[in-house]
Amino acid sequence: MKLTNPLVLLVIGVGLAAAGWAATLLAARYSLATPVLPLTGLITMGVIVVLTLVLGIRVLRWRNGKKKQLLNPILAAWTLVLAQACAYTGAMLLGWHAGIFMDQLRLWNVRSGQAITWQIAAMAGGGLVMIVVGLMVERFCRIPPEDGDAGKPPGVAGKRGKPEAEGEYAYRGD
Repeated sequence: MKLTNPLVLLVIGVGLAAAGWAATLLAARYSLATPVLPLTGLITMGVIVVLTLVLGIRVLRWRNGKKKQLLNPILAAWTLVLAQACAYTGAMLLGWHAGIFMDQLRLWNVRSGQAITWQIAAMAGGGLVMIVVGLMVERFCRIPPEDGDAGKPPGVAGKRGKPEAEGEYAYRGD
């Protein structure tokens, strides 16, 4: 799998910031509530971040040599997918709430209470934490190249190709 491109996360965030800003304008025009997630969403975000970190630290410990037992490759793949999903979800949440925050800034001096603005800032901060943890755990899942692969191009690892005197179906790829 390829590593998550931070530029893609930035494009997602900017796109959803524009969408959040437009949604806030439409909600205000039609006297609807501000389209922000409730603060209980921070609990869900926290659970996802903690789960991603725990699984990522488990993979990191195995990768760094503390190999008491064999790491399940499916668990490692799930950890990588969870880390990428965490980063993408964080970019979406940060972008959406940043767009809403931009609209709320123009009302900062008019309103007497700023509870909704602080709620938006907390949700955007939670999205930022999700991005950081997702990208960090994704780096935990990278396996360093093996000693015999130093002179080969990055895409080639280990011995590849058909061994002598074996048919194609007999080759296991070891």
